[in-house]
Amino acid sequence: MILEVIATNVKDAIDAQKFGANRIELVSGIAEGGLTPSYSTIKNVIKNVTIPVHVMIRPHSRSFTYDQYDEEVILSDIDICNELGASGIVFGALTKEKSIDENLLGKVCNRTNGMNFTFHRAIDEANDIIAAFHILNQYPEITHILTSGGMNSAIDGEEVIKQMNDLTKQSNIKIVAGSGLSIYNVANFIQKTNINEVHFGSGVRKNQSSIEKIDSYMMEKLIEQLKNHD
Repeated sequence: MILEVIATNVKDAIDAQKFGANRIELVSGIAEGGLTPSYSTIKNVIKNVTIPVHVMIRPHSRSFTYDQYDEEVILSDIDICNELGASGIVFGALTKEKSIDENLLGKVCNRTNGMNFTFHRAIDEANDIIAAFHILNQYPEITHILTSGGMNSAIDGEEVIKQMNDLTKQSNIKIVAGSGLSIYNVANFIQKTNINEVHFGSGVRKNQSSIEKIDSYMMEKLIEQLKNHD
């Protein structure tokens, strides 16, 4: 089992690694669903941890539809992640019609330069999530899809997540399930979906609040649950 934990700063990242995370999703603006962190944050997190760091590339939280000015920022931020030695990026874009923005996606793929590429929960807002999966599957640069199965919670979207996970048997893409998972429901969720990678934010923080610190007790209990499925 791979456990990806959201970090918003250097201390978060160090704690996530110390408490057993396998990978970090580095973001700012966690209460807005995650935005691109600063240059110095990316640099210092990568310097202070040894586990992979996947950096959120999201210039604003208004939508997952981006204009030409956003595009310039997105591509420049990807170059920065490459320059600083990030293991991967986390990005997603939709058209106004809620389908995958393949024009921008192609440009992003051309800039990843060997980094992992997680297409994030923008897919959960697509008008047809399975059709969106098949489109993403045509891009070899995409290594992961983070999803809650088109629902607010991965628990509610578990049937779709299982379907997507089954589709990856003919794919290089790995499904990462996130949103609404907790130490209390994750074991049953894994059993139902056969998922191999999970994503936690508020579920491992004090008071289950996105703006609190990562909780060592919650992480310990989560790791115990996940070890049963290794």
